[in-house]
Amino acid sequence: MRTAVFRVLVLAGLIAVWEVATLLAASPFFPTPSTIVTRMHAMWFSGSPATLFLTDAAIGNILPSLGRMALGFAGGALAGVLLGLAIGLSARVYDYLDGVLQFLRAIPPPALVTVFLVVFGFGMRMQLAFIVFSIVWPVLLNTADGARSVEPLHLQTCQAFRLSRAERLLRVVVPSALPKMFAGLRLALSLSLIVMVFSELLPGTTNGIGFQLTDAYSTFDLPAMWAGIVLLGILGYLLNELFLVVERRVLAWHHAARDLVG
Repeated sequence: MRTAVFRVLVLAGLIAVWEVATLLAASPFFPTPSTIVTRMHAMWFSGSPATLFLTDAAIGNILPSLGRMALGFAGGALAGVLLGLAIGLSARVYDYLDGVLQFLRAIPPPALVTVFLVVFGFGMRMQLAFIVFSIVWPVLLNTADGARSVEPLHLQTCQAFRLSRAERLLRVVVPSALPKMFAGLRLALSLSLIVMVFSELLPGTTNGIGFQLTDAYSTFDLPAMWAGIVLLGILGYLLNELFLVVERRVLAWHHAARDLVG
């Protein structure tokens, strides 16, 4: 409770400093936080109660962005977990593919935008493929590392009880790999927000938060541009907090066992 209050006070203090600094600077390029919040309310949250106070701009831009992000994150997470388990369960396969995976992981996704445009064209398919490719690597590599880190004694116990491969995977390997798997998923979640916005900055996009940022920049509507930037920060914070709640619930047994051993 005390930590939460301290966080709120620190945040309030930083916003107050930001407000005073921008008022003193009086620069058209840096509007005050109060101006940004007012613009955010007018753009997105001044609708009718029937639409949960969301405006047409919010429904037409924020929701499509979140939908792209959710689909891309789900596809990348699923592919990363399945491939990571398949690679991590075989030491030989891991040794053969480790160099290739590290090479692909090191390529900045924006450098491959032209390739994705050629293969998938403009639009939703390219955006989803771009998000999936960008976020699959932290999930895949962390899952593979988690699968390789299973205690040998646990695997020997599985052999002693003659558990099938599926039972060994579900009862031993996956639970043991979950902490590292969640570490990769958390990194992928924040990355999916970034690449979602980047994909919406490309030509051919007709909606989304990134599209609104481009439109605000092209019309020199700086309060609207800052409103989009602040909204992305808020979304990133809320998604991270929600993910931590899910992680704590799923890994409660892991933390309890670690505390018991400690």
